[in-house]
Amino acid sequence: MKINIPIDGPSAAGKSSISDMLAQRLGYTHLDTGAMYRAVALNAIRKGIALDDEEKIVDMISNMKLQMLPDGRVILEDEDVSEEIRTNEISMGASDVSKLQGCREALVKMQQNICKEGGYILDGRDIGTVVLKDAPVKIYMVASAEARAQRRVLQNQNQGLEADYEQILEDIKKRDYQDMHREHSPLTKAEDAIEIDTSDMTKDEVCDAVMKIVLEKTGD
Repeated sequence: MKINIPIDGPSAAGKSSISDMLAQRLGYTHLDTGAMYRAVALNAIRKGIALDDEEKIVDMISNMKLQMLPDGRVILEDEDVSEEIRTNEISMGASDVSKLQGCREALVKMQQNICKEGGYILDGRDIGTVVLKDAPVKIYMVASAEARAQRRVLQNQNQGLEADYEQILEDIKKRDYQDMHREHSPLTKAEDAIEIDTSDMTKDEVCDAVMKIVLEKTGD
């Protein structure tokens, strides 16, 4: 039987790339919940909606056409926005809208419905504590702010995006503070989650470590 695996942690800890690798190894589907919040932020900005206007944001979500494809692409209103949602502006916007309880409730319900049959890997900030509280395996990935900033620089450079290390480091620290101190569902480690510090690990090493945990917990 396929289970659901939540992977939580701060921005740029490597959750998304590791989730992709795990999904391929296990034959699971990676549902990038962070990308869902990014899509909400992008849509709100495009529509001129203030990112702290909860009523309008929630109403927008109820009418928003959002597709999370198995190959990782994010389709917003029939447009592939997979790269556009990865900019620093949208990253900060995602943190802003994720503070809104109504926004979180709408997306959590969407995520839980998608995962009913099992076989999903979800990464985000509150997957193990809110979305998939009963998951048998929970991972909490961390890394130093400096290591995460360097990764984001390389990622942006590869995509031809802005890559100012000092600005990205400042944004990551600001994002960490916002995520950990928001009123609703702050970034926190589930009591039964296993922590992995990825600062000095390769992607393959991290993936191997998670696979070992899954095997130990499930025997499968």
